[in-house]
Amino acid sequence: MQVPVYNVQGEQVSEAELRDDIFAVPVSEALMHQALVRQLANARLGTHKTKTRGEVAGGGRKPWRQKGTGRARQGSIRSPQWRGGGTVFGPTPRSYKQKMPRKMRRQALRSALSVKVAESQVVLVDAFEMAEPKTTKILSILQNLGIESSALILLRRRSEVVLRSVHNLPKVRTLVAQYLNVRDLLKFDYILVPLDSLDVIEGILG
Repeated sequence: MQVPVYNVQGEQVSEAELRDDIFAVPVSEALMHQALVRQLANARLGTHKTKTRGEVAGGGRKPWRQKGTGRARQGSIRSPQWRGGGTVFGPTPRSYKQKMPRKMRRQALRSALSVKVAESQVVLVDAFEMAEPKTTKILSILQNLGIESSALILLRRRSEVVLRSVHNLPKVRTLVAQYLNVRDLLKFDYILVPLDSLDVIEGILG
């Protein structure tokens, strides 16, 4: 599949060949959904905790005698029905981790990339480098490329200059191509891919 390659001025400079086994595979919505749910679940800390009646402070003595007071019998002021008492069946720390075979995860990435390419939302650029952090420069580049909504910029390696340039743009994010994931592919409208990052993607998913 031949797609145009642009420079940061928005001019087409060449064409690149996208591999059909990565960018034109049959789309599996179920696989993408499973990969997304897994990623969101694995991001949960699972540190939620409430105290049971055996963990709250106090309540060691029976508040009043069993009989003769006219009140209901009570064994502890830290029983669940008391204010300040323990919680019944409350949340406890647990792991939400889900497993998914590597082949399935990578096929989900191929499906997501294929969707983006089919909708013309993958923009290739010959190079993406900046001498100094400048938010207006990033905005100018995106405008030249016809990107007016959210965008994910894939970089071959982490760049503090580019990172600081997009820091104040809520709809633009940078990501090292090695860490490409289904959540970010589906979250952003456009994917900006320099040619050196394209080599990384093809090396992982090829």
